[in-house]
Amino acid sequence: MQFLNAINFSYPLLASATETADSSMVIASVLLSLVVIYFASKVGGELSNKVGLPPVLGELVGGVIIGVSVLHLLVFPDGGADSSSSLIISFLQTTAGLTPEAAPQVFAAQSEVISVLAELGVIILLFEIGLESNLKDLLAVGIQATVVAVVGVVVPFAAGTVGLMTLFGISPVPAIFAGAALTATSIGITSKVLSELGRLNSKEGQIILGAAVMDDVLGIIVLAVVASLAKNGEVDVSQVFYLILSATGFLVGAIILGNVFNKTFVAIADKLKTRGEVVIPAFIFAFVMAYLAAAIQLEAILGAFAAGLVLEETDRRKELQKQVIPIADMLVPVFFVTVGAKTDLGVLNPAIPSSREGLIMATFLITVAIIGKVVTGLTVFGQPEINRLAIGVGMIPRGEVGLVFAGVGAASGVLSKPLGAAIIMMVILTTFLAPPLLRFVFPETNTEVALNGATNTALKIESSPSLIATSHEDRNTEIFSDSHES
Repeated sequence: MQFLNAINFSYPLLASATETADSSMVIASVLLSLVVIYFASKVGGELSNKVGLPPVLGELVGGVIIGVSVLHLLVFPDGGADSSSSLIISFLQTTAGLTPEAAPQVFAAQSEVISVLAELGVIILLFEIGLESNLKDLLAVGIQATVVAVVGVVVPFAAGTVGLMTLFGISPVPAIFAGAALTATSIGITSKVLSELGRLNSKEGQIILGAAVMDDVLGIIVLAVVASLAKNGEVDVSQVFYLILSATGFLVGAIILGNVFNKTFVAIADKLKTRGEVVIPAFIFAFVMAYLAAAIQLEAILGAFAAGLVLEETDRRKELQKQVIPIADMLVPVFFVTVGAKTDLGVLNPAIPSSREGLIMATFLITVAIIGKVVTGLTVFGQPEINRLAIGVGMIPRGEVGLVFAGVGAASGVLSKPLGAAIIMMVILTTFLAPPLLRFVFPETNTEVALNGATNTALKIESSPSLIATSHEDRNTEIFSDSHES
């Protein structure tokens, strides 16, 4: 009850719903929703992992299955659903005595609570990514990775935005949002395949990893800008410049001040003796930074990411990462499954004439997503023997960062159903395509042959794929850091 009352302070809809709804029924519906969410995320993640794909993709597909597209176990009013279309509410009416009159209020309250948990999940996700993004590695990747990263952001963003506006008549703000979703690069799956191929420490592998890490940072800045534009509902050039400068200044300022705060954080953590002496001060700092970002018209997730970057430099980094992981494991799946559940893939059904435009948009976005990253390999200079095609292919998968764009866009209401579904399809297909394409452009070299000088016999040397992404492939920069240390 205290939890619900606390949320009521910020969410009038939830307040009005819980005033008339039976609190026990609200709690029961939330608990059932979490059971469904965790079950879908675990089954989907395990199946995805078994076929060599990132678990987050399985969580997304699991959300699609339990959501509005298939089973209607988890539906939300902002997608046009009501209590009668929710199987969880129907189950409560059958088993727990929920009356039809009270069902709409319980449904509204349940949806708001799950949405709040999903928002917390994405804030913690970006905090975790920041904790694993080594700033020294970002600065050390060199000019080649920088050029690849910048081109990998500018080309798909420009092509996607302009194409949607000119070919489909999409208004500027949603077109910009969709174009921004094309800028992301998730390297979890790429790093795993590169490791299996023995190419992680090659020139191509290092450029891919460095550029993708920088893409994450640039993508988060772009997300903060376009999400703020979505709130205003129009494109104001002066506002765009303000947001870009404020987002960049916020990150740079946080990093500079972080050098001072690092020692203070460690000193505070060393003096605390009760449980949570490291993770609680860290979350206080992360949430304060998230609030400050929101206060200057940026996204809260940018503040959480900046907080992670700052605390990554502390002596207690590894301990903090270990303590954040179980919290992220509880809340991050809520975000990804919710994104999937809200995605109505029915709007891309080619059998329905009105849905064909959405399917064409999805095809367009997928094409731009692939070509816009493949061309990045052509920008590599001064390396005549390098595999430029492999570099471009390694930048293709969007993964969890692309899903963050889709989730924020759906929550803001700026994306139409067809456009939102098209972005989800783009994320799914680019992530599916990356492993086989990488294996095609990169011949496997796990096994090499050398001569034993003493016996003149062949020795088989196998490279060890020890640098493989951990659970939630967004732990990508840890791989990048390890490769530099080796």
